[in-house]
Amino acid sequence: MNPADFPPPRLRGQSLHVILIVILAILAIVFGLLTYHQPIGLSFTLYLSLTALAFSLIPLFAYRLYALAHANYSLDRDKLTLAWGLRNEQIPIANIEWVRPLEALASPLPLPPFRLPGSVLGTRRHPDLGPVEFLASDAKSLLLVATSRRIFAISPESPSDFLENIRRAMEMGSLSPAAPRSVYPSFVVFQAWESLAARYLWLAGLFLNIGLLAWISLLAPSLGSVSLGFLPSGAARTPISGYGLILLPIASAFFFLIGWVVGLVLYRRADRRPMAYIVWTSGMASSVLFLVAVMLIVTTPV
Repeated sequence: MNPADFPPPRLRGQSLHVILIVILAILAIVFGLLTYHQPIGLSFTLYLSLTALAFSLIPLFAYRLYALAHANYSLDRDKLTLAWGLRNEQIPIANIEWVRPLEALASPLPLPPFRLPGSVLGTRRHPDLGPVEFLASDAKSLLLVATSRRIFAISPESPSDFLENIRRAMEMGSLSPAAPRSVYPSFVVFQAWESLAARYLWLAGLFLNIGLLAWISLLAPSLGSVSLGFLPSGAARTPISGYGLILLPIASAFFFLIGWVVGLVLYRRADRRPMAYIVWTSGMASSVLFLVAVMLIVTTPV
């Protein structure tokens, strides 16, 4: 039996996630600008919190978009491989006990609470089957793959073709049994943490961002107004309140977080690990540049 790929439906989920990322980016910019123009107080804290919330959700939806773009269910005579972003499950054909549509269950299976088209992920418990892990994009066309260890809910674009092929593979039997393998996103973090260089880059960036935030929080009340340099015409920019500098550590932390996630994605493959170190180094260097920028701003006379 030749290897066959059965990818999940992607178009609807990808479109929705791109729209959500754009909306969150716009909201983060709008709330950031509102924060910038607010005096210190309740409104400032509210807009700052909304800015941080919008920024923090962007990496989540960006990862889910990446995971959907690389999601696939690959089947051959020896194994079924479920790939979803950084999650990878290799199931020997001999370990598969049964495959059936969700509608075949006698009692309903609860779906993950925070699901979206293109991102039906998480683990739910069925009263009869136990834990069921969802690696799917469409909640309306779910297939259940049962193994001796756990059950997976998947959504191939053509469920009938997938069922026909996997039943044929189970009937033919395996010629070269594959070993079961589970790869979770958190394992990549632990693996990278074992690298001394990665550990130093992560900690350096983390402490730089924490230090920058603490420094500005202590310094802002005594600054009064600060200058942000000059306009292209050469005229001085209008001074702003020192509290407005709180946006700089937020932006620094956001860029550092994005670089950290991108680096983890690259680190999964041995041939791309040098690129991961470059990205992490760039994230740490970006934090240093934000720190230097704040030093120049606070030392520039208004």
